[in-house]
Amino acid sequence: MSENAAGFNAKPAPRRSDPGRARRHGLGLLRNVLENLKDIPKDMPILLAGPTASGKSALALELAERAGGVIVNADALQVYANWRLLTARPSPEEEARVPHRLYGHVGRDQPYSVGHWLREVAPLLNGRERPILVGGTGLYFTALTCGLAEIPPTPAEVRQEADALRAAEGIEVLLAALDAETRAKIDSRNPARVQRAWEVLRATGRGLSAWQADTAPPLLPLERAAAFVIRAERDWLAARIDRRFDAMMAAGALDEVRAELPYWDPARPSSRAIGAPELVAHLRGEISLTEAVAAAKLATRQYAKRQRTWFRNRLGAWSAITLP
Repeated sequence: MSENAAGFNAKPAPRRSDPGRARRHGLGLLRNVLENLKDIPKDMPILLAGPTASGKSALALELAERAGGVIVNADALQVYANWRLLTARPSPEEEARVPHRLYGHVGRDQPYSVGHWLREVAPLLNGRERPILVGGTGLYFTALTCGLAEIPPTPAEVRQEADALRAAEGIEVLLAALDAETRAKIDSRNPARVQRAWEVLRATGRGLSAWQADTAPPLLPLERAAAFVIRAERDWLAARIDRRFDAMMAAGALDEVRAELPYWDPARPSSRAIGAPELVAHLRGEISLTEAVAAAKLATRQYAKRQRTWFRNRLGAWSAITLP
């Protein structure tokens, strides 16, 4: 059990063989968060992290409606204008209920990093309305509360060299070229992280780990926030992921990808939207729709696993909401 600056404790859910009882317990924990809003100072930012499909956006919406505030996106894929359904961005109806910021405001081919996000978040932390930051990108939250190294921008020619190497030989060649300290710490299964580390070393002659050791003070120290992380049970979350992807398809996700097809470039960060590569492959006649949907669901579950690992390792001081 953990306690943050708000002084609110969220107890882990007991292990039960009855899934209905466990689900009711999880919903009860969510209600506890809402009921304990009175214990959180009105000017204190709320941070809400959780894996994909865990229900964090719905909780943020209810928090904002009950206590006031502006919902601020902390998801690296929900910033892109060309994706709404596949990234599970709030609907126009939800955005009309309370103010939302940093959703769908970046073009498909625009560069956007955690540094860009921090610069956009900074003025929102000092606004007239309480910010409720919600998302699943762990790096955003750790950069916000722990600080971010000021690394020089990557030159275009270095980025092109990295893209070419990755396309020709895979991330293994990039990983092998990293300095030992960075290679020992990096998530070697995350191609974007590996390529970024390679680019930093190639452009600056200094490893990413060394840059991170010179981290500037955080924009929002954890003790100045009410921080909650949803810890979702694997099988419960997997079932929600499958149902949500089916709902995305019913709502028109395939048409969303079809509209993107003329501009498709798998090297762009915006193309990492979960499900997009699989549905592109279907539209190009490479796999059936059934195969594409199954592969997209699997990719989402794998992404959720990486999120859960990050949160467990990096957000241990946050108040946990255990579901179901």
